[in-house]
Amino acid sequence: MARYVEVHPTNPQPHAIAQVADMLRRGAVVAYPTDSMYALGTRMEDHDGAERIRRIRHLDERHHFTLVCADFAQLGQLVILSNNAFRAIKAATPGPYTFILPATSEVPRRLAHPRKRSVGVRIPANAVAQALLRDLGEPLLSSSLLMPGADWPLTEGWQIKEELDDELDAVLDGGEAGTEPSTVVDWTSGDPEVVRVGAGDPDRFS
Repeated sequence: MARYVEVHPTNPQPHAIAQVADMLRRGAVVAYPTDSMYALGTRMEDHDGAERIRRIRHLDERHHFTLVCADFAQLGQLVILSNNAFRAIKAATPGPYTFILPATSEVPRRLAHPRKRSVGVRIPANAVAQALLRDLGEPLLSSSLLMPGADWPLTEGWQIKEELDDELDAVLDGGEAGTEPSTVVDWTSGDPEVVRVGAGDPDRFS
């Protein structure tokens, strides 16, 4: 049964956030809100957690997770940024964007694209996600919470608790989230290519 932790959406209670962060350090898989939609998260080094997320969402080994970061300094440890990418991404973060970039040696090989050696990273603007990432002190390995066969994501914590109670360790309810995933921008060629239009305005990268 998943622990249900409800927090204020813009000023989350630190003790509640700390409970969920401690669970993540012990190998938990949690649902948490972002500035686009709810996501599933586990520690970047937690191989079992990644497999659990794959099972929940019916994802195969080809699925690429996103590394969700607290700030630009953390993001910069995971990916290689050209000057152009640095300026454009810095201006767009935090926000509802995922950026695909060449991975550094800090990223486990199993999480990077096998041929391009790239990885998706993002910095959400959501206050609850930010509080969780700051307390945890490391990126979260994440995937958007869109269930197999569903036309729409679950937008509220209590819905996630009801549907995934036996498959998650915790649901961090930070209020209603959106219904669109992040906008994905691929920088691996050196220039931005919008490969998925979502919650973030794609025009700034066109």
